[in-house]
Amino acid sequence: MDFKFLADTVRNIILNTVKEWDSIYTENRPASLFSRSLFFPLVTLASISTFLGAFLFTNTELTNIYSLIAGIRYFIVMTIVVYGTALALREIMRSFGYRNDSGTAFKIVSVSVVPLLLCQIVSQLFESFIFVNILAFFGLYILYTGIERMISPSESDRIKIILAVLLVFFLLFILTGRIIAQISDKFYFSIFA
Repeated sequence: MDFKFLADTVRNIILNTVKEWDSIYTENRPASLFSRSLFFPLVTLASISTFLGAFLFTNTELTNIYSLIAGIRYFIVMTIVVYGTALALREIMRSFGYRNDSGTAFKIVSVSVVPLLLCQIVSQLFESFIFVNILAFFGLYILYTGIERMISPSESDRIKIILAVLLVFFLLFILTGRIIAQISDKFYFSIFA
């Protein structure tokens, strides 16, 4: 894991989005670097925050195992949602006639969820700070700029791609969240309750 890459990418994508996308495009680093040095560290921190928030502040009637399950559940859901959205973006790009590159699709999605994951680190730990999640909408600008810089679609295609990606992301988030929550709750209540 490259901590310098993580810190630089997070700082630059928030403070100077266009310049960072240009850098990502020109350096052409592999998607595996974005996976292991950007996405997984952030989703792990958000999962630990979910565990600690549930352990320290939320679950007064449930055992500590439930807090651990909540953290694991968050990690699984976000991983499925980001990778699923990246696969969908690859197919969306192909259907619009742009290069069918899963690495580019993953870079766009993983960098675009950085504001969401940063907000989740705070709001999952302290439930009263849920209002900070509004800052996650900055990811829409990052997504817009990333699609513009990495794919270079026409203006009408760019809007259609963004809307399709958002629809896929939210549907995957809701469906995966519900399914994983049902499975983990059944597991917890059948074994530990």
